[in-house]
Formats: sequence, C-alpha cells, structure tokens
Amino acid sequence: QVQLVESGGGLVQAGDSLSLSCAASGLTFRLYTMGWFRQAPGKEREFAAAISSNSGSTNYADSVKGRFTISRDDAKNTVYLQMNSLKPEDTAVYYCAASRAGWAPVSTEYQYGNWGQGTQVTVSS
Repeated sequence: QVQLVESGGGLVQAGDSLSLSCAASGLTFRLYTMGWFRQAPGKEREFAAAISSNSGSTNYADSVKGRFTISRDDAKNTVYLQMNSLKPEDTAVYYCAASRAGWAPVSTEYQYGNWGQGTQVTVSS
C-alpha cells in the first residue's frame, strides 16, 4: 500500500521560508515522478512543482518559479519543497503526489495516482 506523508507546514510571515517534506512508502520511489500541488481556500487544486525520477528534470508553476525548489533523496524515499520569499497568496494545503510517469516532471493531476493527506501552509501579511 502506497503511503505519502507530508510534514513541515505551519504559520509564517510574508517573506519567510518554509521547507516541506514528503516521506513515501510502498512504492519503488526512485522510479516515480514526485509532485507538489496546493489548494487554497475556495479554489481548485493547482500544480506547484514536480521532479522526475533520478532528479533529471524539474518543473514549476509560474507562480512559484524562482522562489520554490523541489528536490528528492531517493535513499530516504523523500521529496522536499523549499519555499522562500513566501507570500500570502501561497497560503494553501500542500499535497505530495506520486506519478508513474517517471521520465517527466508532469504537471497534470490525472497523471498522479497516489496522494498524501496534505499539510497546511499559512502565510500572514
């Protein structure tokens, strides 16, 4: 059974940094593309960042490009999201997801078959 468990969310001020982690189990982690999505109150869930297997490629939403960095440690079955220069509009529940499309850092939800429970990130102004 695949499990994805996010951690690291919290309440920060605008301009601060925060690092999210997602620990995966029940899958051959190194073969999967891993992604981060987020859902703000009253809005649809949206893509934030993804990293392909072997950390070959990354992909970012325009709204986070230059501020967020996705990385992975295959030895620890963990994917990270380093978030810098946070803005109030980054406030959302952040979800970790796994895709069997390991060769590409895909950005569409339907390509991700496994999801974590989410972690809340709140950025105050």
